[in-house]
Amino acid sequence: MNIDAVKTYLQALQDNICAGLEQLDGKEKFIEDSWQRQEGGGGRTRVMADGDVFEKGGVLFSHVTGNQLPPSATANRPELAGRSFQAMGVSLVIHPRNPYVPTSHANVRMFVAEKPGEDPVWWFGGGFDLTPFYGFEEDAAAWHRTAADACAPFGDDIYPRFKAWCDDYFYLKHRGEARGIGGLFFDDFSEGGFDNAFGLMRSVGDAYLQAYAPIVQRRKDMPWGERERNFQLYRRGRYVEFNLVYDRGTLFGLQSGGRTESILVSLPPRVEWHYDWQPEPGSAEHRLYTDFLPARDWLV
Repeated sequence: MNIDAVKTYLQALQDNICAGLEQLDGKEKFIEDSWQRQEGGGGRTRVMADGDVFEKGGVLFSHVTGNQLPPSATANRPELAGRSFQAMGVSLVIHPRNPYVPTSHANVRMFVAEKPGEDPVWWFGGGFDLTPFYGFEEDAAAWHRTAADACAPFGDDIYPRFKAWCDDYFYLKHRGEARGIGGLFFDDFSEGGFDNAFGLMRSVGDAYLQAYAPIVQRRKDMPWGERERNFQLYRRGRYVEFNLVYDRGTLFGLQSGGRTESILVSLPPRVEWHYDWQPEPGSAEHRLYTDFLPARDWLV
């Protein structure tokens, strides 16, 4: 297990993603806020706001340590309760200005749980998912094709497993609908040993910009108006609901004493809720609910 190699990769990934997004935006640059955590560790929060393409974006690297894993990390692994931990990762959420450009999220991470006299327990996690406001078959298929290609070297079963896991995870149970069109999600992954698991995490991390950049290029100059903007702001409400109610990363960050501003940087800058609003049947807004949010195989 080489923790230093993981940290070096994650910091370089943050650099590469920020550079790629800055090139796509063409106007704004990320500003960096380096921080230290009293309990141990720290990170680099990079934020972009009011760009030509991206209304808000956050790309974060963190490496935190603690004497005891929080409940969010031991809920599925109760045997690890009481262990000290290291957690490092890159996470990002990008909120575009144009409603035809989808919101995107990605995260890759490593956890190590340690106890004196016992071998450390380690695992990788992460993935990426897409949240369109207006659906395009071409974009959804390309997004999932890139996800499948990233998983392919690690086994034929990896993409179907992680795709299904993503569909299940990014689901708002209280509304009975998906957050978006999914992608990949995995956690507690140590299959095949350290080199294999680390390789999979790298492949997923490297694939994010390959998947997202072409979609941004296709949609960023499409004309839009008040109707599209209002729908975008309304659908962003679903994003807020998921992040504050279900998201494991948000819960881990808050329960482990993380930096609140960095944890909540994923929230959109503007959002609206409307009581019991329903899209007009047959409209482009309605098609999001009928043709894109229900889980489906995008590779056929």
